[in-house]
Amino acid sequence: METITVPLVQRHWYSAIGTMAYPTRLSKALFYGAKDMPSIEELKEQYQELNDTFDTAPEESIKSDLLMAFEYEYPGSSTEVLIDTDEFTAVCPWTGLPDFGTLKVRYLPNTLCIELKSLKYYLLSFTGVGIVQEHAANIILNDLKNICDPISLSVELDYKTRGGLHTTVIATYEK
Repeated sequence: METITVPLVQRHWYSAIGTMAYPTRLSKALFYGAKDMPSIEELKEQYQELNDTFDTAPEESIKSDLLMAFEYEYPGSSTEVLIDTDEFTAVCPWTGLPDFGTLKVRYLPNTLCIELKSLKYYLLSFTGVGIVQEHAANIILNDLKNICDPISLSVELDYKTRGGLHTTVIATYEK
């Protein structure tokens, strides 16, 4: 195998112009040797054979019994509580591939507040569950409504872009 020495090119930032210069790269075919690279047709055949699915847990695996609430000492005040996490994950019910998202919970407490550690464990119970985003948002809304009986509640579930589509689901409740 022939060894090729390539000088390193430093990356430069031109913030005033808004462009970036990248170092020159060798093509993969040149780097690996053209005979070692699969053809486009071979890759296409391999891609079409990618039909594996992964096991998913049923919705019954969501542990709503983990949720706890504590007494709110300021009922009647207009205090709004906002809870968010960028660590929400479930899986696609058809492929078993992971879905990642940001979850925002916004509520006006009545007499009870959501206990945060229990909420974290509850949200972790969605990991591995095959569920569509719209259903996940509504299940979370209903479970939180049942545990703390708020005056108002909204659950916003913002999934990372998949397949070029970005979706945010907002489920709301008002007493």
